[in-house]
Amino acid sequence: MSEVFIRTASKTDIPIIQEIAYATWPSTYEHILSKEQLEYMLDMMYSTSSLENQMTQNISFFLAELNGKAVGFASTGREPMEGMFKLHKLYVLPDIQTKGIGSALLEQVVHFAKKNSGEQLVLQVNRTNNAVDFYKKKDFVVLYEADFDIGNGYQMNDYVMGKIIY
Repeated sequence: MSEVFIRTASKTDIPIIQEIAYATWPSTYEHILSKEQLEYMLDMMYSTSSLENQMTQNISFFLAELNGKAVGFASTGREPMEGMFKLHKLYVLPDIQTKGIGSALLEQVVHFAKKNSGEQLVLQVNRTNNAVDFYKKKDFVVLYEADFDIGNGYQMNDYVMGKIIY
């Protein structure tokens, strides 16, 4: 496999981020979310206005490219607790998962957080998502379980996971 190139994403990359999200979410969440909840969450988190807002709220996005094609993205931002960053999103196109691209994106997020005085990285992941195993292999531990009301009668039933990064 060719080398993965990771770059900082900007507002001009929003259509690419949306394309990856819409290609990734159905296979990721088909056994977890109803079709209606999936559509609601995609619109809530990946509409152009939502992504623009995230980017202006100090959320940094990174795009992974393979052979000049965007194949994944991640986003992170500083949390109110000193030294804590949150991995908000990490998605890789389904046909190339398990090829190291998610690991490369996670490494970029850790590097970014450390460079900005980060000491801990946290994330939320659905308790039945296969990604739980990926994060455990990357030394994340389950800190606690939490259910989050996201509106429209829907909830996210997640693990909050974290790891020390300093």
